[in-house]
Amino acid sequence: MSVTVTPDQWIIFAILGGTLALFIWDRWRYDVVALAALVVSVAAGVVAPDEAFSGFSDPAVITVAAVLVLSAAIRNSGVLDHLLRPLLPRLTSPDGQVFALAGMVAVLSAFMNNVGALAVFLPVALRLCQRTGRSPAAVLMPMSFASLLGGLITLIGTPPNILISGVRADMLGHGYAMFDFAPVGLGITAAGLLVIGFGWRLIPRDRRGQAAAEDRFRIEDYTTEVRVPDGSPFIGRSVAALEDAGEADITVAAIIRENFRRYVPHGHWMLLGGDILQVEGDPTIVKRVADTARLELVGGEEVGADPAGEGYGVVEAVVTDISAVVGCTPAELKLRQRFGVNLLAMGRRDRRAITRLKLVKFRPGDVLVLQGRLEAMPDMLNELGLLPLAERNLQLGRPRQLLLPVLALAAGVLLSMTGLLPIGVAFVGAILALVLLGVIPLREAYGSIEWPVVVLLGALIPVSGALRGTGGTEVIAALLTGAMQSLPPLAAVALMMGATMLVTPVLNNAATVLVMAPIGVGLAQGLGLSPDPFLMAVAVGASCDFLTPIGHQSNTLVMGPAGYRFSDYWRLGLPLSLTVLAVGVPLIALAWPLS
Repeated sequence: MSVTVTPDQWIIFAILGGTLALFIWDRWRYDVVALAALVVSVAAGVVAPDEAFSGFSDPAVITVAAVLVLSAAIRNSGVLDHLLRPLLPRLTSPDGQVFALAGMVAVLSAFMNNVGALAVFLPVALRLCQRTGRSPAAVLMPMSFASLLGGLITLIGTPPNILISGVRADMLGHGYAMFDFAPVGLGITAAGLLVIGFGWRLIPRDRRGQAAAEDRFRIEDYTTEVRVPDGSPFIGRSVAALEDAGEADITVAAIIRENFRRYVPHGHWMLLGGDILQVEGDPTIVKRVADTARLELVGGEEVGADPAGEGYGVVEAVVTDISAVVGCTPAELKLRQRFGVNLLAMGRRDRRAITRLKLVKFRPGDVLVLQGRLEAMPDMLNELGLLPLAERNLQLGRPRQLLLPVLALAAGVLLSMTGLLPIGVAFVGAILALVLLGVIPLREAYGSIEWPVVVLLGALIPVSGALRGTGGTEVIAALLTGAMQSLPPLAAVALMMGATMLVTPVLNNAATVLVMAPIGVGLAQGLGLSPDPFLMAVAVGASCDFLTPIGHQSNTLVMGPAGYRFSDYWRLGLPLSLTVLAVGVPLIALAWPLS
């Protein structure tokens, strides 16, 4: 077959080839590479100047950003802590842990960003492995792969599905509905979970993760003071019962009662209304227990306004040798009156030296959890000589809303399913409701968006449009059509899926969709077949990088905590990839007829 290539087509092929080479080289960040491709495309004349930034208004970009915000709201709500607490103690066998954790991640990934779903369960898995003495390597890779599988089920489960729907809308007139992916995604997910549930034994068992540098210097067990109010359900219950609510991850170190006398309690001591408890543990766990037991945070009083409102937050800071607070107590410093901050918790290697938070004298190396106006924090920390630690998004001092984020997501899904609103508008409306209700501060909403991903998508959408606009997709499709002319239609779909799987690890899954989806439509039209099976093949292939840690953020996320090596992924990933091909292609043919 003779194919004529125009100068503009050669230019866009060269730009995309250079972009692919820079992605593989990995010396520049992917959003910088995407912006460079956009600038070169405009300079070369294949993208019109007035269309250069049109990608940032694309509904797919808005939807991806909105899904990330809603995922963060659900993750921070604590609703999953309440749902999982009865289940986790029953997960004692290795197979049960892998099946349960991978299955829960897959289900959650269907309704929120798959990286967000994995991030929700990552601390749960690490805590469970610590208690059972197992290596996190046995469960983290299965959870990562399960997050990719679960994302195949719905339109919002993974960015490639959203982008595929956008490509279909541009080229064929309308996109996919919320559950159009389910017939294929459910079958692949079920088969994949079976492979994961038994195949986790292929993962090397001697891998051990290393803590991040900031974690090695962080004091995880802080001392926090909480008050037992009259309405607490734990009045009359034992100290041991409260510690059990924290799953043995917190300790009641002291009870302060009767004119502020300090007692070291036994586990059978009964809690009384008005007791002040000194609790030792990670602030995130203390926060969860305080919410469950309806305890009040001592020191969390208002700082001139509502500290749970917009503009207020929590930071961790370490006392240095030159800090002005060394040798002083919080009471002497008058932190609230003079500096506008509350001391919520304190970490020290020698926790026995902490009697009352307001009376303890600060030492170099102490780690403080401070609450106040975020815009004033840098000046305050500088004045006191405190060194801020890496932000952990602590929720101390902020009331958690368990159901509102879930209801907002459900409302957005329902509005988009019924066609009352486009999915991007529905999800932005859900975020707006959460912001106005005070569930998620506006600063946190913006902070939860992965802006490099937004820039990547916004920059590459016009470039991929240029591939179509210059006729480049028709050229590639014509070449592929000639190569596949003698193949059965099902084999052509399989090759499309396999080729997308191979491109994804080096091109990034979102970029892969933007390049391969138009080619799939052109190939289908060249073969006289329906484009939907080929688009579905691209969606599945772009979402299923199980061979490397670099093709998807979920795989990268678990690499450090589990101590995986680059070559570990194919051990479980190869049989899983072959399973996706073997199950996915027939399911696509059944759900989306080829002709």
